Amino acid sequence: MQRWSGRFKPRASIWRVLSWFVGALAGVAAAAIAAVLAVFFAATMMVVAFMASILLALAATAVRARRTVRAPIDPNIIEARNVGGHSWVAYGWDDRR
Repeated sequence: MQRWSGRFKPRASIWRVLSWFVGALAGVAAAAIAAVLAVFFAATMMVVAFMASILLALAATAVRARRTVRAPIDPNIIEARNVGGHSWVAYGWDDRR
């Protein structure tokens, strides 16, 4: 095997330059596509966060409204619960004095 003395420099062929140019172009295209996808993903996350905040606000409003609405207490009304099928059990009718 011979040692390379450095005098002979291989020519840059057109294929090497063309492959370098295509590789650089592919890298730029990949970076551009990645930037577009990153913006799209960020926008999607913002929409999801906005929808979640609306959902939480509606849930908080529903809970607050449920707490404030109370049934009027009427001494003439008794409570009845369905225990299955057509069977009901009444409470409070025997507590009247």
